[in-house]
Amino acid sequence: MSCIFIGIAGGTGSGKSTFTNRLKEAFGDSVSVLYYDNYYRAHDDIPLEQRKTINYDHPDAFETELLIRHLRELKEGKTIQCPVYDYSIHNRTRETVEIRPTEVVLIEGIMVLQNEQVRDLLDIKIYVEADADERILRRVIRDVKERGRDVEGIARQYLTTVKPMHYLYVEPTKYLADIVINSGLNDVAYDLIRLRIALLLEEQGTD
Repeated sequence: MSCIFIGIAGGTGSGKSTFTNRLKEAFGDSVSVLYYDNYYRAHDDIPLEQRKTINYDHPDAFETELLIRHLRELKEGKTIQCPVYDYSIHNRTRETVEIRPTEVVLIEGIMVLQNEQVRDLLDIKIYVEADADERILRRVIRDVKERGRDVEGIARQYLTTVKPMHYLYVEPTKYLADIVINSGLNDVAYDLIRLRIALLLEEQGTD
C-alpha cells in the first residue's frame, strides 16, 4: 500500500482545519492527519518570554526536514512518531503521537505548499483562502479559547509577524495549488476532492 498525500494549505483562520476534518470524517480510519504546526522547532534552551518573541510564521520556524523524512517513511509503509507542539508554552512537549501509514494522509498547515520537497511528495495540493478580516477574527477567537492567549498579544503577533509573513510566504503558494477553495465549508469543492480521493483509492486497489 502506498499512501496518498494531500496537502491543505492557506492562511491562519482560513478554514484549513474545517476542510481537513470533513475529509477525515468522510474516510474514517483510511485517513491520518499530520499537522505542520507540530513540526515547529523545539526551543528547550530558550526561556518562555523569549520563545514568545520568535517569528513562528517564517519557514525557518519549522523543522521541515523532519516532516519530509516522516512523509518518506510513511510512503515506505513505516509508522512514525510525530512530535507534539504545545501553543501555551510555545514549545514542543516530550510526547509524540504514533501515525501509521494509512491509505490517505492529510498534511495541514500554513506552509504546506511553501517547500518544494514537500510539494513534490503531494498527490493533491489544496489552498484554502478567506477574507483577511474573517481570518483575523477567527484567529482571535481560537487563540483566546483554545491557546490561552490574550487579545493584545494576539494583535501584536498578527501585526508584526503573521500578516507580513502571510503575504511573503503563504499567499504566493496559492498559485502552486491544484485547487483553490474559498471556504472550508465549500460543499462543491469538498465533493470534488472527496470524489478524487475515492478514485485514487480505487485505482490503488487495482494495482
